[in-house]
Amino acid sequence: MSERDLPIRSELERIPPYNSGLTLAEVRARYKVETISKLGSNENPLGSSQKVTDCLASPGDLFRLYPDPQGKALCEAIAIKFGVLPGQVVLGNGSEDLIGVICSAAVRDGDVVTTLYPSFPLHEDYAVLMGGKVERITVRPDLEIDFPALLAAARRAPRMVMFSNPMNPVGSWLRRDEMRDIIDAVSEDTLLVIDEAYVEYAEGEDYASALEDLKASSKNWIILRTFSKAYGLAGLRIGFAITGDRRLTDYLNRARTPFNTNAIAQAAALAALGDGEHLRETVDLAIRERERVARELASRGYRIAPSRGNFIFFDCGGDAVKFSETLLGKGVITKPWKQEGFDTFVRVSLGLRSENDHFLASLP
Repeated sequence: MSERDLPIRSELERIPPYNSGLTLAEVRARYKVETISKLGSNENPLGSSQKVTDCLASPGDLFRLYPDPQGKALCEAIAIKFGVLPGQVVLGNGSEDLIGVICSAAVRDGDVVTTLYPSFPLHEDYAVLMGGKVERITVRPDLEIDFPALLAAARRAPRMVMFSNPMNPVGSWLRRDEMRDIIDAVSEDTLLVIDEAYVEYAEGEDYASALEDLKASSKNWIILRTFSKAYGLAGLRIGFAITGDRRLTDYLNRARTPFNTNAIAQAAALAALGDGEHLRETVDLAIRERERVARELASRGYRIAPSRGNFIFFDCGGDAVKFSETLLGKGVITKPWKQEGFDTFVRVSLGLRSENDHFLASLP
């Protein structure tokens, strides 16, 4: 029986399936292992704050009633924390949902979208889906960001410049003066989108969130953040965008679905936002383990990228899928990278010390 044509956009043929990895249940069933260290998705090994658990112990009408479509209480708390107006905050079903919303709102057929490479695939995929043309700025051989190339691309006035800082999957980052140069370089007609999903792990003397500099800018900009990583709410899928213009917020609200964040997620995020102690504990653990695991990998001869995330990107020296398959047989889940030119690289999340030791002991 011959395959018939489907009424589907041709752009979808250019988008590979998302590499979401295996679940704990799938690994147990396939590899018959009892102890599993899940280090493939950059999740928080400490879980969410106790304040989240307490908040959800008595959900009341959270299950029964539709959520606040604007998430006003959470947006107001975010606005206070980051020194912006509530009208500058948009909620999403994870920040990845907002990437799709932004692309559907802004990218037209033939528009150029500039991003760093290797990339978080959805930065490219949603742009391609809308008919955009992706311009990749590939990292240098030392796996640092090619800042001069990125700056030159920003000056060419693409429709959008969108990238993670720190980068996902590499972990490299722009220094504050470099980010300021990018902000200055973009055209008034360019939408600058900085994905700061890993910002909590990155703060240091040579890194700063772009938010303060963007707040002083008249350019068109959006900052993306998530509760999935440092706040430990990956399973609830909630993130947010901060925009530079309340009119931009209005258009993003029109482009998203009306109830894109559920009531449980909104309540949990509001509770998590108020627990600075848990956040600090999470970040401290990740930084300690990042330094320790990186030293160990380097001592064994692996080439590693500099990282300001809760993960390490390293060259396994061969087929990354086969390498990760070997680790799976020992109960360790990592993420083999599959983008062209980087298919010998693996991204490993930083878990508990015991989980990281399990990973190190399982290396071939």
